[in-house]
Parts: sequence; C-alpha cells; structure tokens
Amino acid sequence: MAFVRSLLGAKKILGHSTAAASAAPKGFLAVYVGESQKKRYLVPVSYLNQPTFQALLSKSEEEFGFDHPMGGLTIPCHEDTFINVTSRLQ
Repeated sequence: MAFVRSLLGAKKILGHSTAAASAAPKGFLAVYVGESQKKRYLVPVSYLNQPTFQALLSKSEEEFGFDHPMGGLTIPCHEDTFINVTSRLQ
C-alpha cells in the first residue's frame, strides 16, 4: 500500500514537473537530495520497486507531502545516505 501511495505521489509530482525534472531521460526519475543544499540525481524508475528506496520516499512524504520545494521529488536525507542506499540497489 505504501508503495502505491509513493508511486502515485511521484506521478502527481512529475505531472507538475519543472523543466529540470522533465529533462530526465526515459526510464529515469530526477530527485533532489540533501538537507540544506539539494543536489539533483537521476535514478532508474526500477528503484521505485525497492523497499529501501521506498523508505526514502516515505521520509519525503512525511516531510513534504506532495508540495516539493524544488519542483521535483525531494528526498530529505544526507547525500551520503542516499548514495549508500542507491549503490546497494545497483
């Protein structure tokens, strides 16, 4: 159920995407990561199926709901944590 909410939330956010978020190549999703300064990353959409990535999306939903300040999906965690999680998914 949480995955479906996260996926629907990501689709809702992408529906209102900015030019930067819409510039992601097919099969990838642009996300902004960081606590104070946000850095843009491209992640494969297949990550949406991964429980550890879903945990990051849940954290994002708790903090921002569907109102993301960067115009794209914002994940409020340390950049090192994000890199650690996504490197294990590859």
